[in-house]
Amino acid sequence: MDPTTAGLIGIAAFFLLIALKMPIAYAMGLVGFVGFSLLNNPAAAFAVVSKDLFSTFSNYSLSVIPMFIWMGFLAFYAGIGTRLYHFAYKMVGHLPGGLAIATQATCALFGAVCGSNTATAATIGAIALPEMRRYDYNSSLSTASVAAGGALGVLIPPSVIFIVYGISAEQSIGKLFLAGIVPGFLLMFLYMLSIYIVARHNPKLGPAGPRSSWRERFRALGGGLFEIIIIFAISLGGLFAGWFTPTEAGAVGVAGVALVTLVQKRLNLEIVRKSLSDTTRTTAMIMLLVASAVIFGRFIAISRIPFAMAEWAAALELPAFVVIAIILLIYLVLGCFIDALALILLTIPIFLPVAVGVLGYDPIWFGVIIVMVVAMGVITPPVGMNVYIVKGVAGNVPLETIFKGIWPFLLAIIACLALLIAFPQLAIFLPSLLH
Repeated sequence: MDPTTAGLIGIAAFFLLIALKMPIAYAMGLVGFVGFSLLNNPAAAFAVVSKDLFSTFSNYSLSVIPMFIWMGFLAFYAGIGTRLYHFAYKMVGHLPGGLAIATQATCALFGAVCGSNTATAATIGAIALPEMRRYDYNSSLSTASVAAGGALGVLIPPSVIFIVYGISAEQSIGKLFLAGIVPGFLLMFLYMLSIYIVARHNPKLGPAGPRSSWRERFRALGGGLFEIIIIFAISLGGLFAGWFTPTEAGAVGVAGVALVTLVQKRLNLEIVRKSLSDTTRTTAMIMLLVASAVIFGRFIAISRIPFAMAEWAAALELPAFVVIAIILLIYLVLGCFIDALALILLTIPIFLPVAVGVLGYDPIWFGVIIVMVVAMGVITPPVGMNVYIVKGVAGNVPLETIFKGIWPFLLAIIACLALLIAFPQLAIFLPSLLH
C-alpha cells in the first residue's frame, strides 16, 4: 500500500475511534502502532516505539510540566484568585458590564500563575458568578464571560500548552512564554471591549456596580495583585533573564507560591496534599498523551503525509496568509471535537513543516497562533471544556444559555488572530529580545 494512502486511512481510523468514544491517547497510540506495523513489520514497530518512548521520557525538558502544573494547583487551592477578583472588582466594577470586565482581568492575572484554562475557569467562576448573580447580571453574559476568560490561561505564561508545543516543536519554552504575553493581554482587552459594548448597548445585561473610592482601590491593591507580581517576577522573570532553566523556573514558582501563602498563614498540609494529588493526575494524563503522540507521530512521518502536505502547499498559487488561514480553519474545526492538548500533539508533526518549512513563518509565531485557535476550541460546542466546567460551577444554567453568550468572545478571538496575522511582531518582538 502507498504510504500516504495508509497515513490517510490511519487518520480516518483515528477519528472513527474517537467517534466510538475511545480515549484520544489510546486511539493515537493504537493507530500509530498498527499503522507503523503495516508499513514495516511488528518487530520493527516494537523496536522503534520502545526506543522513541525511552528517548522521549529520558528528556530532562519534560520535567518542566509537573513543576508549572503544581505551581498552578497550589495557587488554585491557596485562594489567590479570590483576592485578585476583589482587586479587579474595585477598579472597574462601576462600569457597564464591570463585573464581567473584572472577571477578564482576574482570569488573565490568575493565568499568570496557573497556566491552565480549566483551573482558571473553575476558580474564577466560583468567585465571580455569585457576585454577578447578586447584581442581576444576565446569565448568558456572566457564564460566557467566565468560560471565555478561562481560555486566557492557555495564552498567558506559564501555559501548559505552550510547554507541550515547545517540546513537540523543539522550540524555546522561554521564547514561547514571552511570545504569549502581548497576544494574551491583547485578547483580554478585546474581551473587555466586547463586554463593554454589549452592556452599553443593553444595560440590563450587565448593570454597573457601585463605584469604589480610591482608598478602597489602593487597599485592594495590596491583595492578590502583589502576590501575582512577586510570583511572576521570581519565576518567569528569572527565566526571561536567563537565571533559570524552564524546569528551575517552575520549581522556583512553586516555592514562591508556597512562601507567599505561608507568610499569609494560608498554607496547610491539606492544600499541599490536594495540589500534589491533582498535579500527579494531570501530569500522568499529559505524559500518556505525549507517549501516544510519539507513536502516532512516527507513523505519520513514515507515511510521508507531512511531505505530501508540504508539496501541496508549495504547489498552491495562493498567498501564504491564505494557506495559513486554511490551516487555522482546520484547527478550528478539529478544536470543536478534540481536546486542546491532544490536538496540539496530534497536528504539529503534520502542519509545522508546512507553516515553517514551506511558507516561511516563524515557529514561535505559529505556536502562538495555533494556541489561540485552540483556545477557541475550549469554548465552542460540542466539546467546549470550559463551558462544561462553568456549567458545573453555575448549577442550574442550561448549556445552550452559556453557548449563546460565547459569540462576542469568539469574534474577539478572531479579531485578535487577524491582528497577529497582519502584525506578526505583536507575538515575536519580545522573544527577539531574549538571547
